[in-house]
Amino acid sequence: MFIKMRVAGLTIDPFTNMPIVILKDSDDKETIPIWIGLVEASAIATELENIELARPMTHDLIKNMLTQLDVIVDRVEINELRENTYYASIFLKKGKESFEIDSRPSDAIALALRTNADIQVAKKVIEKSRNIDLRESQEDKDKWTELLENMSNDDFGKYKM
Repeated sequence: MFIKMRVAGLTIDPFTNMPIVILKDSDDKETIPIWIGLVEASAIATELENIELARPMTHDLIKNMLTQLDVIVDRVEINELRENTYYASIFLKKGKESFEIDSRPSDAIALALRTNADIQVAKKVIEKSRNIDLRESQEDKDKWTELLENMSNDDFGKYKM
């Protein structure tokens, strides 16, 4: 079972200073954090902020290639969480043919934002994400869990790289 989610914002991990993309469901009941790299965070932030660049970046190039080939990004799925690593797939359609492409979640999300494709997360991933090993003390884990569970859309503001 999959739940449709949206990018609620980007934030910084207070322990590692790495970017985190936050996904939330439409009812704001389910939230998952996905740690990503700086380049991927920049690609997501650029699209969230509607920043026009003079030349296409990688995800823009992929979108343009797919458009020229009449391929539609049907959806992206974040379908697995193993050893604190998220896994995703991009589902493409060309005519009556469908294709599933393995992807890092950050790339799938960046492409989904550019193509207005649904971002879907497996219920099992949402459940597992509540138990991510942050390699910090239990007190730090409790603070982090409380922080994520109590975040609202207004908490994110505008994130710029």
